[in-house]
Amino acid sequence: MAPADARDRREVTQLLGRAPEAAFAVVVRDENLHPVVIRNAPLLDDGTPMPTRYWLVGAAERAAVARLETAGGVRRAEGAVSRERLAEAHDVYAAERDRALPARYHGPRPSGGVGGTRRGVKCLHAHYAWYLAGGDDPVGRWVADQLASESGRG
Repeated sequence: MAPADARDRREVTQLLGRAPEAAFAVVVRDENLHPVVIRNAPLLDDGTPMPTRYWLVGAAERAAVARLETAGGVRRAEGAVSRERLAEAHDVYAAERDRALPARYHGPRPSGGVGGTRRGVKCLHAHYAWYLAGGDDPVGRWVADQLASESGRG
């Protein structure tokens, strides 16, 4: 993965409130070209496994998803999405992340699927990030639908 340029690193550092600990690329931008979603390397700079491949960094998007989570969104999403489709999504996500590991890498590997979990929903932010980046994530789609309804676009 090509590293982010200096401007993206500065913006993402500001959005996160800290410097990123892994190489990343901005894969979704807003209408003003500011980062919304980043794709992380599967290993942090110190070699620690990084299970979260897609990270929602856009401030407005994070706030909207946080409101949804606070209103019981994780539980509601789990009830709205089939377990089989969710398990498939976790497997696809993990396989993509694992393919990004360096060739001949034999150290500790990231585990789990979306948000580092193997089952269920851990974090709506991670699912929505992957969905926005083009992932076939049923929970991310559910989040998008909920946010569209909230804003009167649904």
